[in-house]
Amino acid sequence: MINEPQEDVFSDKLDLSLWARVFRHALPYKRLLVPLAISAVAIAIVDASFALVTRWAVDDVVNAGNVLILWPHIAVYGFLTISLAGGVWFFINSAGGLSNNMSHDIREECFKRIQELEFAYFDHRPTGWLISRLTSDCDKLARIIAWGSLDLVWAVCLVVMIAIILVVLHPVLGLLVLSVVPPLIFVSAIFQKKLLLSSRDTRKFNSMITASFAEALQGLRTTKTLVREQDNLREFQGLSSQMYGVSIQNALQSAVYIPIVLTLGSLAAGIALWRGGAGVIDGNLTLGTLVAFIFYAGQFFNPINQIAQVLVQMQGAQAAGERVLSLLATVPGISDSEEVAEKLKLWDKPDRPADLAPDGHPAGIESLEFSHVDFSYSNGEPVVKDFNLIVQAGQTIALVGASGGGKSTIVNLAARFYEPTGGNILVNGHDLRDRGLAWYQSNLGIVLQGPHLFSGSVRDNIRYGRLDATDEEIEAAARSVNADGFIRALENGYDTDVGEGGNRLSTGQKQLVSFARALLANPQIFIMDEATSSIDTETEQLIQQGLKAIFHGRISFVIAHRLSTIRTADRILVIEKGRILESGTHQELLAQKGHYHALYTHQFQQEREANLLESTNGVSPRYFTF
Repeated sequence: MINEPQEDVFSDKLDLSLWARVFRHALPYKRLLVPLAISAVAIAIVDASFALVTRWAVDDVVNAGNVLILWPHIAVYGFLTISLAGGVWFFINSAGGLSNNMSHDIREECFKRIQELEFAYFDHRPTGWLISRLTSDCDKLARIIAWGSLDLVWAVCLVVMIAIILVVLHPVLGLLVLSVVPPLIFVSAIFQKKLLLSSRDTRKFNSMITASFAEALQGLRTTKTLVREQDNLREFQGLSSQMYGVSIQNALQSAVYIPIVLTLGSLAAGIALWRGGAGVIDGNLTLGTLVAFIFYAGQFFNPINQIAQVLVQMQGAQAAGERVLSLLATVPGISDSEEVAEKLKLWDKPDRPADLAPDGHPAGIESLEFSHVDFSYSNGEPVVKDFNLIVQAGQTIALVGASGGGKSTIVNLAARFYEPTGGNILVNGHDLRDRGLAWYQSNLGIVLQGPHLFSGSVRDNIRYGRLDATDEEIEAAARSVNADGFIRALENGYDTDVGEGGNRLSTGQKQLVSFARALLANPQIFIMDEATSSIDTETEQLIQQGLKAIFHGRISFVIAHRLSTIRTADRILVIEKGRILESGTHQELLAQKGHYHALYTHQFQQEREANLLESTNGVSPRYFTF
């Protein structure tokens, strides 16, 4: 079920400062932006000139009668037409280039920022919410800047020019025609907030629908297994109906707003015809000037209508702008401090000694220490309390205990995916926050319960651990974790396509590939988070045989429900409510006859009964690994 994503609070009015920030993304393309602005002004000048040519021709015909030669008027009119066509072509061509370039840049910046953000940012933001930011929102902003803002320049220039011409041609009649502008401003102010709010609701439900699509595809097997198709359909129909309702509301508001603008334009033309016609009869106004006035009165509201439409689009796109810019403005909660950044600039040079990290500290990780570490998530509930632990290179620390006890949080803190809310984590005696984040996390190797493989071949997925690895190094890593045998048995060996998310491989095979990938990265800290809980016993045997190579010389953390995986750990920690309940080796904890002993004995009995049952049913018993 899709819940409404966490949103920031935004303004209910058209925020010009926001659009100024969006417009900054167009500034790198001045080669397109400046000619676009010039072409918009030039098109406005040409548009305003047609009525003057018509006035000139009508007055000349009235004054000269049938003997008038119209070739000069035709030539000027033809020149204006060709100039208008050329300007519009240039405008469309340049605006398209600007729109595509801006969309590319904004999307790339958003993707970069998503890569930089800490795990906590994603705790309350579903995948669909983020996908919507990277796709439709980015495109909408780019279109508004490239097309809308330049249309705005053209429309404003044309309105100003027509207003000046009307007042110059006949001040009284010109002011009468312009008297409908204040009502137009009043109407626009009324609809501004309504359109913004309905557009924001439309964007919100669009994000929720995108999230629903993503979740439905990811959980397709679970849905079919539990026969949840109809329930999911009803939930989606509810979202779709809400989206339909707010979209209709937004469309109706626009449908009322635009006709009001057109009606005011018709009223202005009527005023020009009524008062101007009387002026022609009285001899105070030439026929050509009256024709020009009627033309301008009708034309005057075309650009105003265009301004209204652009404002409507900006109202609708402001919600997208708010979300995209809020994403770009989000400061990563975990990043290098200013002091560390300065050290990185100083030390990260080609001639830096090989035994030094980019931050100037020794590159080797000899120890990792938790010193009175506390941690709470955003809801304020403490997950880890006064946690203390020192791990030396070459040691393997196993964490066991009930689900929700804080085991995964501890290793996430060790990986610096989250920052402690109290206490410190030290690397070689130095606060982890004084070390370069990229350097530290590049020395992590993590294998999770649900291994994720990327689209591509088995070789590509292992190489993801170190992109410059040779084929020989990839195959050596696979042999070290006993993955080489099953890989070579595949149809195309290492070049076999794994499918989306690795769906062409079994869970155990995916896990072996993920172990090879982690080993290829040659990490100094290795983390296994329930990595063997969902695989068969035979695959677990293969993994256990390869763990010695993975753990050798490294700081290793292992979270496992299967206690067979952790018997050889240097230290086993029983975690309960974020604290260490028991600590020791496998034999020491059994001798204490405490929580670990009870857990081990219970699991041993379960495994024994399962083997006896399989033997009774004629099935080969599982490997006995205790």
